[in-house]
Amino acid sequence: MVFGKLLAGLRRTREAVVAGLRGMLPRGPLDAATLDRIEELLYTADLGPAAGALVTELRAAWKRGELPTTEAVEPFVKARMLALLGEAPPPAAPVTRPHVVLVCGVNGSGKTTSIAKLAWLHRNEGRRVMLAACDTFRAAAVEQLAIWAGRLDVPIVQRPTGSDPSGLAFDAADAAVKEGIDVLLVDTAGRLHTQKNLMAELEKIRRVLGRRIPGAPHEVLLVLDGTTGQNAIQQAQRFRASVEVTGLMVTKLDGTAKGGALLSIRSQLGLPVLFVGLGESPEYIERFDPAAFVDALFRPA
Repeated sequence: MVFGKLLAGLRRTREAVVAGLRGMLPRGPLDAATLDRIEELLYTADLGPAAGALVTELRAAWKRGELPTTEAVEPFVKARMLALLGEAPPPAAPVTRPHVVLVCGVNGSGKTTSIAKLAWLHRNEGRRVMLAACDTFRAAAVEQLAIWAGRLDVPIVQRPTGSDPSGLAFDAADAAVKEGIDVLLVDTAGRLHTQKNLMAELEKIRRVLGRRIPGAPHEVLLVLDGTTGQNAIQQAQRFRASVEVTGLMVTKLDGTAKGGALLSIRSQLGLPVLFVGLGESPEYIERFDPAAFVDALFRPA
């Protein structure tokens, strides 16, 4: 990751979690009351169940005599956070051409902007990219994606508002094959995870893509709004049940103090966080690196 960008993007989370932790750890022996305060802080910082797991390990290490003083707490928490996030998955190098990425998410998650960022990233890495505007329910969604396609100079397959999104997905896959595209990014209508008819439509788009390109979609990327914190987990669980989500992109980390929710998202879902969004511009996307994330979180004030 570009460390400076990540450092700035995590400022509010760092203030909520690490600054709070340092403020309650005066030098001296560690005791049960301090551990209680740490647990409260981690829960209020939206770590959710990950907070409980961290404090359970803290208490156990304290009882074993491994954390005799407060100075030992921060490096212990940092190491456990990194363990919860796991290792960074290797970048998915497209093997099949076109490599099809189906992008989904709830309304307002930043999905369309995230597709523009993904297009910028793949194009910047030397790949030919095509967009498929399968959010045909909202004219504004198609227009927004078309504007991004123009700015990024990538082709887009689009149809009038109200067109069949599955048919459009098939046409886009066909065009991607014929034009020798490396990566096809398929936008879908923003939907609530509770809308069964729209979730069924998402499943249909997935099936149709596979009819034109065997094995497609090769990735199903779920975009989650970082400002929703723990609520993102329920969303991810429902989408995963419908379309077999393979990875996550977490957006708006620059505008929230809930970046710690990444720990629970990763540990509860077992899904890798592949990308993070740190601003509105297309280049404000980073492949997620757990070590860089934790380092930025614990950067000295």
